[in-house]
Amino acid sequence: MPARKRVYSGIQPTAVMTIGNYFGAVQNWVRLQDDCECVYCVVDLHALTAPYDPAELRRASREMFVSLLAAGIDPDRTTLYVQSTVPEQTELCWLLAALTSLGDLSRMTQFKEKSGLLKSGPADDDGAFVSAGLLFYPVLQAADILAYRADRVPVGQDQSQHLELSRGIARRFNSRFGRLFPEPETLHTPVTKVLSTADPTRKMSKSLGPRHYIGLFEEEDSIRRKIRSAVTDSGVPPAAGHGDEGDGDGRTASPGIENLLTLLAACGHEADAGRMREDYFAGTLRYVDLKGTTADALVALTTEMRERRADILRRETDLEGRIMAMGERARTMAGETLALARERMGTYPPAV
Repeated sequence: MPARKRVYSGIQPTAVMTIGNYFGAVQNWVRLQDDCECVYCVVDLHALTAPYDPAELRRASREMFVSLLAAGIDPDRTTLYVQSTVPEQTELCWLLAALTSLGDLSRMTQFKEKSGLLKSGPADDDGAFVSAGLLFYPVLQAADILAYRADRVPVGQDQSQHLELSRGIARRFNSRFGRLFPEPETLHTPVTKVLSTADPTRKMSKSLGPRHYIGLFEEEDSIRRKIRSAVTDSGVPPAAGHGDEGDGDGRTASPGIENLLTLLAACGHEADAGRMREDYFAGTLRYVDLKGTTADALVALTTEMRERRADILRRETDLEGRIMAMGERARTMAGETLALARERMGTYPPAV
């Protein structure tokens, strides 16, 4: 039988996993475990490029690790680890940096956007501070992926440029030192774009405040309150064939309605979402019904997730030990790659 493809992806450490994180990435990660060899990472080293509190970073990394387990990542089938427990990746990052041009890094869209925001923000004693880590971010991301010689990487549109850089670095290494790395392919899978229920013109984000996101483990009363107050629309629904491209008939709902329908479908209620979409364009949809059905679906999901999380915390009496053990598994994989890269590039092995 052919070897299973290896998939790699990472997620920022945050104490709260939102339904946007879940529907947009993690739900698909769980599905991929059935067909692929998966390696998933909580990327705490990447989080160092923005201002942070050390104690909060450690807590957020631990919380995200638990949240991923509760969401369905199976440690018996999947390597799940915290990035800083695998120093082999940071050393590989330096080796790969020697094969990366400054011009490529400075053209990264995310670097230009984030550094521009930081420059316009409050200055410290030395003026506006822009971390060199922002420039180097894509090289560490390439090291994350290439350390495990991943074949495929599920990424959002905002990360596609970084993945192309990783492919270019792999290609350059293979050309100069002999083939070691696969050129990782983008994994094209449906990614649900979840918007804020308070402002459906903006992506769901914790940075916008509690009104703008729903947590995967949030309590029922809070979820129902947020969905009840969700922005819908005003005016008359567009007629069939006269709206922007949306469904098969060329119709699109307002952003608020579309977002609620998306949430309902993402919870596994595609038939209900389809029926309510038809009612919307027929002018017969009662918004209170849409909100009630969506809230019910979300509450069912989050209740299950809270129960899973509580069960994990009961069973995991030594969570820090589990995190370090998973890190050791990842170190073994990354260490094999690093040893080969060192040998090919002509550097000494570590002193014993």
